[in-house]
Amino acid sequence: MLQIRCKNNNVTKSFPEGTSLLDVYQEFQDEIRLPYPVVSAKVNNVSQGLKFRLYQNRDVEFLDARDGSGHRAYVRSLSFVLYKATQDLFSGSKLFIEHSLCRGYYCNFKKRANEPLTDDDVERIRQRMQEIVDLDMPFRRTESTTEEAIRVFTERGFADKVKLLETSGQLYSDYYTLGDTVDYFYGPLVPSAGYLRVWGLERYEQGLLLRVPDWDNPSQVADKVEQPRTFEMFAEKTRWDIIMRLSNAGDVNKAIRRGQASELIQVSEALQEKKIVQIAEEIDRRFHRKKNPVRLVLITGPSSSGKTTFCKRLSVQLMACGLRPLSFSTDDYFVNRVDTPKLPNGDYDFDNIETVEYSLLENHLQRLMQGERVEIPEYNFVTGQREWNGKKLKLSSDTVLIIEGIHALNPLLTQKINDALKYKIYISALTSISLDDHNWIPVRDNRLLRRIIRDYNKGAYTAQQTIAQWKNVCKAEGQWIFPFQETADVMFNSALNIEFAVLRTHAEMILTTVPRNCPEYSEAHRLLKFIHYFTPISDKEIPPTSIMREFVGGSSFKY
Repeated sequence: MLQIRCKNNNVTKSFPEGTSLLDVYQEFQDEIRLPYPVVSAKVNNVSQGLKFRLYQNRDVEFLDARDGSGHRAYVRSLSFVLYKATQDLFSGSKLFIEHSLCRGYYCNFKKRANEPLTDDDVERIRQRMQEIVDLDMPFRRTESTTEEAIRVFTERGFADKVKLLETSGQLYSDYYTLGDTVDYFYGPLVPSAGYLRVWGLERYEQGLLLRVPDWDNPSQVADKVEQPRTFEMFAEKTRWDIIMRLSNAGDVNKAIRRGQASELIQVSEALQEKKIVQIAEEIDRRFHRKKNPVRLVLITGPSSSGKTTFCKRLSVQLMACGLRPLSFSTDDYFVNRVDTPKLPNGDYDFDNIETVEYSLLENHLQRLMQGERVEIPEYNFVTGQREWNGKKLKLSSDTVLIIEGIHALNPLLTQKINDALKYKIYISALTSISLDDHNWIPVRDNRLLRRIIRDYNKGAYTAQQTIAQWKNVCKAEGQWIFPFQETADVMFNSALNIEFAVLRTHAEMILTTVPRNCPEYSEAHRLLKFIHYFTPISDKEIPPTSIMREFVGGSSFKY
């Protein structure tokens, strides 16, 4: 008999060898009483599907869709139902699940003869999905050699999955079936379609928007948030991916193996520099207009989006336009640490808008733009005190003021300043490369890997500590950053197609330092599995001015 400890209630019970997690849950469910349906579990801090069978003593934690692992299992399973519905109704069609959008997932759908998608098509797909859910069709997992999995997907014409598996270096691979439909996913699914009771499907632009459960309340669909600028930035990146013939991880891996890594780095960096030049030229144009000339540039973005390096590269291009950029961070206006708001657990809430004395910052900005000489503070992060060290600023006739920080677009910082005098920039790492047509790469994963590497290399935090903080970081972004991103004049995408191949060489060792006996191991294990899909390359050809250098080291900028 096995000894299985349920971490939800810290109770241990005996079970026969080969018992499934579903059977274990049925034994414990009356005692743990999660508020939402269980959709997956963690076994010794590794995510598993509920059909997973146990053959040794284990710790088990059952998860609903509020947990990251549970939410991902739910969305993967729902994506499979969507794919099956499209194949059942439109033979020969292609479905591309591209990226998160509007608190759902944007899907590009192509019918066989490339006919336009109609509202009737969308309703038929939705109805077929509902039929699959009502029938409670089971998801069946097959473990095979990777060679056999490649054969299965080759026969069905899945070139994207074939390229991924051919370059993954794995001996064995799992694939899934739903009825007579086969697909590949890099994480567990729910046991059957009947688990998927909360979802929606609607037409969006030229494709589909798959609506998914709310993270905090999985009993309801997440409220839709319109994101037209974000959609256009993704669309722009996707167009360049098509031009460069890099749609997925397999394409990137094969290009690297053909010796094209240097070329991919150079083109990716050139595209970013071209965009920065365009932004600088637009600021210059608005700076010199007669009515309401721009004097204030506001730059924001979520954690590890590359704000600092972008600010420095933009400053260089503004100087090339003949302007004199003067920049400082909202961090210098932090309140003294003892006055910092706190989270419910007692930790400091450094992402809260109230950490910034925004009334003082706004007053200084107004005075600077009126031509006054203003003494500005400097924040001492060692002592946790704001200091006045005699640093004084005054704008000249050719100076543009740049403010960078996570709250830069929050209206509280500049509400008394005419919007026409501002130019607002939002920056994030919006990953458009996918693992394959149905396995998108979450934007948060890109930023989390960047942050883990930077924190570790600087000696600021261990990988375990960074992962432990990440949930609160993301929650704060949803509250203080994302609500204002669509107000930006322009969005800049800091992600590079070649990025994960470079990050793997740094993150692989760092992630292995996370102990197996801590909750953060689950995320470290998932990220390790993810980056192993990419063929690693050295960062030696990444230029010293690259945004990547902010995270992997070797930048020529001083931070």
